[in-house]
Amino acid sequence: MVARTETFGGNLDDVRAFCAVVDLGTVTAAAASLRETKGSVSRRLSRLEASLGATLVARHPRAVSPTAEGLAFYAKAQESLALLDEAAETARDARTVPAGHLRVTTSVDFGIEVMPEIVASFRAAYPQITVDLLNTDARLDLAANRIDLALRLGGEEETGYRAALILNLWIGLYAAPAYLLRHAAPATLTDLAGHDLILSRERTGAALTLNDGRGRTEPLALHPAIRASDFAAVLRLTLAGAGIGYLPSVVAARAVETQALVRVLAPWATAGGALRALSLAGRELPARVRVFREHVRTEMMKRFAIEPDQG
Repeated sequence: MVARTETFGGNLDDVRAFCAVVDLGTVTAAAASLRETKGSVSRRLSRLEASLGATLVARHPRAVSPTAEGLAFYAKAQESLALLDEAAETARDARTVPAGHLRVTTSVDFGIEVMPEIVASFRAAYPQITVDLLNTDARLDLAANRIDLALRLGGEEETGYRAALILNLWIGLYAAPAYLLRHAAPATLTDLAGHDLILSRERTGAALTLNDGRGRTEPLALHPAIRASDFAAVLRLTLAGAGIGYLPSVVAARAVETQALVRVLAPWATAGGALRALSLAGRELPARVRVFREHVRTEMMKRFAIEPDQG
């Protein structure tokens, strides 16, 4: 049979008072150090002894001295209080000093196509913060998976989390130069009927509505030649020249910069919801999370805060 370990059920301030009495030798000196009355410190000693069921100090007319049990308790208590104070200081520093380990999750396409440069520049600015990046299309529970921040794309909001808007998104049409060598680039929306359209399964409707950024909208029937599981797969198929891909600007941006893809039918695009940074509600964010969230916002605004007709 395993022996039951008794846990400490007393007051930590009582323990601090006892340690002060042992350190300073008198209740009077301990009371002055703690800015309490002698009576208050004496009551703390009595309460601590009662909770432990042991006599910790021998009381004399002008001083007190620790008993054998008191000395044994004092040695462990001092060590424990020092560790507790260190832990409290670490927790306080986490709110103000950006350091430690950061766990972030986002979708596969965003994590592959956008996050590498952002994480690299963040680490260059904050080398004292390590990053664990979880790329998954599953909407992980932040508390259960010990995640500090989730970067979610789309229009829907999730309850139970604190959400900070990073950037409003738009989705456009892109093609590889190799595809456009075989097929003349569409000049109008109706020309799309003669092209192979590549869509993500995230587009479940039968049609979408595009706008030109100036208030004019046009409905477009969807007749995809290829459907893919996610935008990352749409990007790869579009890069391979399989057709015209319907892609978020943030996912296509790197390929556009390297001229591996070109925008077609600009300025027509579709509002793509928003990129939000989600964190656990009801508590102050650690400094490492705050600086990462602001870094993401700054980098995203720098690269993607543009009107559809400028992309």
